[in-house]
Amino acid sequence: MKRRKFLAALGTGAAVAAIAKPAIAQSMPELKWRMTASWPKSLDTLFGACITVAKYVSEATDNKFQIQTFAGGEIVPPLQALDAVQNGTVEMGHTAMYYYIGKDPTWALFCAHPFGLNARQQNAWFYDGEGQKLIDEFAATYNCKALLAGNTGTQMGGWFRREVKTVDDFKGLKFRIGGWAGKTIAKLGGVPQLIGGADIYPALEKGVIDAAEWVGPYDDEKLGFYKVAKFYYYPGWWEGGTTNHMLINLAKWNELPKAYKAILEAACGYANVEEQARYDARNPQALKRLVAGGTQLRPFSQAIMEASLKASNEVNAEESAKNPNYKKVLASIDVFKNDENLWWQVAEYSFESFMIRSRTKG
Repeated sequence: MKRRKFLAALGTGAAVAAIAKPAIAQSMPELKWRMTASWPKSLDTLFGACITVAKYVSEATDNKFQIQTFAGGEIVPPLQALDAVQNGTVEMGHTAMYYYIGKDPTWALFCAHPFGLNARQQNAWFYDGEGQKLIDEFAATYNCKALLAGNTGTQMGGWFRREVKTVDDFKGLKFRIGGWAGKTIAKLGGVPQLIGGADIYPALEKGVIDAAEWVGPYDDEKLGFYKVAKFYYYPGWWEGGTTNHMLINLAKWNELPKAYKAILEAACGYANVEEQARYDARNPQALKRLVAGGTQLRPFSQAIMEASLKASNEVNAEESAKNPNYKKVLASIDVFKNDENLWWQVAEYSFESFMIRSRTKG
């Protein structure tokens, strides 16, 4: 009797397994997607995030979901990743959303804008504040889903062929600068230029531009800016933290099995942490090498910082007055930033200020 019950149960289990196996297989389809990037492959920090996402998605799905990565220019120009994803030329794109202010300046608020959130505060706003909800709503109007997939941390103020000691030194200055910060530079009298990473060096070398910012010591050293510009300024007040996003064609995202969505979100989340960790680990040594090689490190003066903040506030007020999306997102960021800076003043800033002073004494 017991033997018959066992065999019956075994038969039932085999039948369930026979049914379950095709069901699992159907939920794990074989997919081959393409990802374009706004970066050259030589920048192993930025393009490295693309490789990380593709690697973990492939491994987590036993190679059933494969993503082929392409550097900027291999499929579409570096600054056209949004267009390529939106129209379905590629399924995915890794980029900085402030490249698309020509479509709507609101994009910059999800990436970096002058005197905005730092990297940790951005993560907090996206992951636990209103950030992801707001970008989901906004990106959907461009047929895209956007996931955090990297951050540079606070950037440097850039490379200048001559010193900028006063606000007047910005007048007529042809400055390669990404994103919405160009509006603020223009208010200071500068002439902003948006140029892809691979094209900055020749423009600076030939004098087509007078100054250029990219990210920070590690990437800037790779791009060779120190060879054609002597003065290296800090901080990049326009990028207290620069969020990079993985854009996904919304229709393609909606078609993904739930498991694939979860895997892709997890892979992007890991890349988000890894990218900044790489910058934090690699920038110090690169900065030492640059200074040892003759780079002149300079802080922006207090007067320049204050004038820049004033100009930035004017830009925000002007855009908010005519752009409801911009006004809504900026209001969310400003409220969040106020509370964040209160906390940083109490704990983070106090601790780091002491540690920096102690290092100097040591």
